[in-house]
Amino acid sequence: MPPPFPANLSRNLPYLPIRFLLHWEQNPDPVAGISKITALKRSSAVVEYRQGGDPLTRKGPGRTNYDPFTAERGVTQDKDFITWADYVQKLDNGHPTTSLKNLRRDLTVTLLTEDGQAAMRWIFHRCWPSEFQASADLDASATTVLIEHMIIQNEGWEIDPTVTEQPEI
Repeated sequence: MPPPFPANLSRNLPYLPIRFLLHWEQNPDPVAGISKITALKRSSAVVEYRQGGDPLTRKGPGRTNYDPFTAERGVTQDKDFITWADYVQKLDNGHPTTSLKNLRRDLTVTLLTEDGQAAMRWIFHRCWPSEFQASADLDASATTVLIEHMIIQNEGWEIDPTVTEQPEI
């Protein structure tokens, strides 16, 4: 069995899910303040079939479904989330400033190692926001930051093959 980390043979723990970046399109600057991205999941339907007199049921892959994911961040003055969510609302209401061009975006999520190097990158295709929550409950006795979140639909994702393991610093 090959070592799990060929460039870092002394590494014996998997990557920690605590350092990551989210990018809109090809923008070199990450989306500000992202603190959580929910699990990335896809599943394929099972198609069962039998041939004439064959008693065995065969199984094959059917249509693949890509689940939406949620991105969360602390509320700031950065308006990227609300601006993108507004495109859907304006589209739904027939608003004159509707922009189909700006509705769907390709996104990337990059997982970073403890020393800040890219360990993995997922590329999401034709994404759009299906839900936007501008804030959590406003509670004067709370001891947390105010969080906004967005549920993001996508038409498929893949792992970026150009990101490879780098020797740790």
